Amino acid sequence: MAGSEPVTSPDQHKPGHRKAGRIGAVLTALAMLAMLCGNHEGRVEDLWLIGVAVLLLLIVIGDVVLRRNGLRS
Repeated sequence: MAGSEPVTSPDQHKPGHRKAGRIGAVLTALAMLAMLCGNHEGRVEDLWLIGVAVLLLLIVIGDVVLRRNGLRS
């Protein structure tokens, strides 16, 4: 019965709100950087917080650049 309707899989459907995802990623990165001010003594936690925050920001920036250049739909 798919004569008039195209058959698609769930991963082909449009994902949720891109702008909300970007804002959420940036807010999460800022919250992680705010966690640097604390009473912990080791610096391993700081390295992880900075690393994951930078990774989130790089993913958001890469997504914006790829969409602007038309390489992602």
